[in-house]
Amino acid sequence: MLTSILITRSPKHSKDRAFAYEMSAIRGLHAINTAQTQYRAAYHRYATTLPELGPPTADGISSASAADLIPGDLAHGTKSGYNFTMVGSPQRYAVNANPQVYKTTGSRSFFTDQSTVIREHLGNEPASVNDPEIK
Repeated sequence: MLTSILITRSPKHSKDRAFAYEMSAIRGLHAINTAQTQYRAAYHRYATTLPELGPPTADGISSASAADLIPGDLAHGTKSGYNFTMVGSPQRYAVNANPQVYKTTGSRSFFTDQSTVIREHLGNEPASVNDPEIK
């Protein structure tokens, strides 16, 4: 006879998982900042979209449209419970990382730009240049 076992996650486990997602988002922003520095050195401008920093298409040759500087999931804008969006121009860029499910995959949103400073916002709104720096 089969019996079913219901396993529930404790609040501590959920908080630990959300914290891990938040740390992954911060690492993703660091990776984007580093990739933008490398991209600018190679192409004399910032990438304007995440796919420009990502892996090349089927031909496997990196170029300004796919520089192979960040992993594919990050280039597609989703990684470890966070959604990443980037807006940019050749002179500047801004990146937001927001939880996919607020209070489940994270309770903080993050922001960075060409200054490479990462900022956090506690709450359900996107972080901005006006939020405090992560120390």
